[in-house]
Amino acid sequence: MSVDPRIVPALGVAASLSAVSAVATGPASWAASVPRAGETSLAASVERSVMAPDERRAAILSIARELALEKGLNRTSISEVAERAGVTRGLVHHYLGSKDAMADELLDGYIEQVVASIREWDARREVGKIDEAVVDAVALLRRHLGHRAGDPAARLPRIDDVSMFVRFVDRCVDAIVDCLRETTVAAYAARHTIEIEHVSETFTVLLHGLIGLTRAHPDVDDDVLAAMVRQTLRLDATASPSAGSPLPAESAQLPEGER
Repeated sequence: MSVDPRIVPALGVAASLSAVSAVATGPASWAASVPRAGETSLAASVERSVMAPDERRAAILSIARELALEKGLNRTSISEVAERAGVTRGLVHHYLGSKDAMADELLDGYIEQVVASIREWDARREVGKIDEAVVDAVALLRRHLGHRAGDPAARLPRIDDVSMFVRFVDRCVDAIVDCLRETTVAAYAARHTIEIEHVSETFTVLLHGLIGLTRAHPDVDDDVLAAMVRQTLRLDATASPSAGSPLPAESAQLPEGER
């Protein structure tokens, strides 16, 4: 069957726009999406499509995430990212910088996902259902540590460099604590008396402890983790809310509308 030559350019433009849309609207997660037979892979889209700089950068970064999941962050090189994307090493350097800069950006993206998921958890909480909120928080921790089978959405790639892993955990915990003080802690303080002092420091110790415990003993029961949260934060699910209970002295660090 012959094709009217006048519509060939239009078909080419449509194909390019379709590929760009697929990359721009794809899931921003660590999990790689494996194309089915006949589908165009992300790498093929990067190589063949005419993309805006921001779109091409996002597509290359997504391929770097795929490789980091497959091989580990330390074993993912600029050359391998370029090869899979079908572009030059110079172009990857242009968009992502050095290997260390690429690793930092991948980990920053993961931290942003963790914080976003905490805000979603906080928004879903129901007033007065403290036990339920704690159980859901433990499940969220398990999810981000990759302990939930069949849930790769927020999976962290392996980090073989110990110092890099420690720095990452420190940054992640700091971001989580900042988020909790702005949301959950402030909301709790409006209805309950907070029984602990040094709120930020207590949350920091608790999170580091939970991460270390679940990494060393991944089979520890969720009920044990939930109990540790309640004991450390001195939560009393049976206590009746007391509106206007102040935060400890460090509450002066919170914005006026969040105290």
